Amino acid sequence: MTAHTCLRWLTLGGGLAVILGTLTGTAAATVSEDPGALCSTLVPPDCSPVVKIKGDLRTKGGIAAAAALRQLGTPFSWGGGSSSGPTRGVGMGALTTGFDCSGLTLYAWSRAGVRLGHYTGAQFRQGRRVPLGDLRTGDLLFFGGGSGDPTHVGLYLHGGVMIHAPKTGDVVRTTQFLNSPYYRAVFRGAVRPA
Repeated sequence: MTAHTCLRWLTLGGGLAVILGTLTGTAAATVSEDPGALCSTLVPPDCSPVVKIKGDLRTKGGIAAAAALRQLGTPFSWGGGSSSGPTRGVGMGALTTGFDCSGLTLYAWSRAGVRLGHYTGAQFRQGRRVPLGDLRTGDLLFFGGGSGDPTHVGLYLHGGVMIHAPKTGDVVRTTQFLNSPYYRAVFRGAVRPA
């Protein structure tokens, strides 16, 4: 695989696209204002968008989504992540630099000027609840935990897709959560940070 291999690209709206590629085995993301030109430069002619994110990237949610997308492929690290980016985690994440789920959302929203706690339960209480049918790019999606605090958080992109840091041994990735029997069964709600 060469440094110019594009795996896929995501149109973010406002004429921006994120190119997700591989640089000697490491995931990379590049943002361009001309997705057609960048795509045609980096990939074969069959390049097609995988995810479209509607809305203006100048909104706080759009800024948070773009920041999270730039972290695709970053390792999961329990307790990892800060407003500055990936960090060494704690406990079982102490040897890995990366993000846990709430560290990724904390980082992404900090790029939009919004401060979130580094705990899923705290983030669940930081903002306005949003019905599933009213989701916007950047909204936080919460999962699990029964009647206690949720145990997982992701950031909504568009079309039923979220970006999240799933678990130890994995990396920051996108997931089609609306069509997932697992995620739909443990969905707890969505919050739009203020």
